[in-house]
Amino acid sequence: MNTIRKKGFPVLEGQKIHYLDNAATTQKPGCVITAAENYYRMHNANPMRGLYALSIAATDAYEKARSSVREFINAEKDEEIIFTRNATESLNLVAYSYGSMALKEGDEIIVTIVEHHSNFLPWKQAALRAGAKIVFFECEQDGSLSLDKFKSLLNDRTKIVAMTQLSNVFGRMYDVKEFAACAHEVGAVFVCDGAQSVPHMPVDVRVLDVDFLAFSGHKMYAPMGIGVLYGKSRLLKEMPPFLYGGEMIEYVTREKTTYANIPHKFEAGTVNVGGAVGLDEAIAFMKRIGWDTIIDSENKLTAYMFDEMSKIDHVHIIGSDDPGEHHGIITFVIDDVHPHDVAAIFDENDVAIRAGHHCAQPLHQHLGLFSTTRASLAFYNTKEDIDAFIACLKTIRGKMGYE
Repeated sequence: MNTIRKKGFPVLEGQKIHYLDNAATTQKPGCVITAAENYYRMHNANPMRGLYALSIAATDAYEKARSSVREFINAEKDEEIIFTRNATESLNLVAYSYGSMALKEGDEIIVTIVEHHSNFLPWKQAALRAGAKIVFFECEQDGSLSLDKFKSLLNDRTKIVAMTQLSNVFGRMYDVKEFAACAHEVGAVFVCDGAQSVPHMPVDVRVLDVDFLAFSGHKMYAPMGIGVLYGKSRLLKEMPPFLYGGEMIEYVTREKTTYANIPHKFEAGTVNVGGAVGLDEAIAFMKRIGWDTIIDSENKLTAYMFDEMSKIDHVHIIGSDDPGEHHGIITFVIDDVHPHDVAAIFDENDVAIRAGHHCAQPLHQHLGLFSTTRASLAFYNTKEDIDAFIACLKTIRGKMGYE
């Protein structure tokens, strides 16, 4: 667990920082930065619009990235991969487009209480537009979700279930395959937020049998501004466009418009080829590192951090008492110290963590908490990062005037 893991990451090599905010965004390896830069330096053109070589090359690079994503999550077809700006836009696309088509007054949308706002607020708006109802699926204090409780919420009015695969607060992984199967039994569509899971473990959409999956490139070593929506092709084909203009059309007259086939129906305007190229390289980078290395490293670091934190008085870890249930994310509070003060003291000691509600205010309200502090890991973190974190954590109450 030494600093060799940080080699090739300019931010981590270029300054003194123990970066433990990976659930918010990951650092970018030099190969990803170079791939995106090379596109803009050598291959930049507007794809799908020109018949000249440079535009054709840009189109090929963009579609190659789509194929890489399809293979990465084991989708059946390239057309099931929609490029967006981020997971938030992906989830808004589903809520607006599928929601406007499928929901009517009296229908129900089940949303877990652990969701990031991005997988709650779009459904709240969809429900308001249609006269439908949001049904909250509440977690236990340790962050677990009861399958029996879920089954008790399902009925013939349930049309959509929105659930994260891995909580950005608890770090707990949920068996979405099992929940999706139950949702399908009543004819509901299952929408999975994979923003925290896809960067840290193999995700196979055909094995999980989710209807939609959303994730962001920037949480998996790719540039900001590129996201993915996976959707089953039979659903995407039925859905109306989300944005209009640019290459999402087939034919336009004054009186009539027909739309392009999927995926282009959902990719209006000039697309983010540089971001897609960066995402393509990030996937290749993760394959070179290997899932065994990524998972083993993050699990060992999580267990070490959890054990060391558990030894410190007045520090309380949110969620399960089992470090194996935290998957690289440990959220905590310190008696009598506001999380913002905690984060400020960490920053003074070159440790980057997150403080606040982590875009999960309903969950915090459910837990009786106003805000918390979160440390989150990636495979490039080291024992030295954890040691710096623990050393600072031990001083915080003293620095705030407590013995």
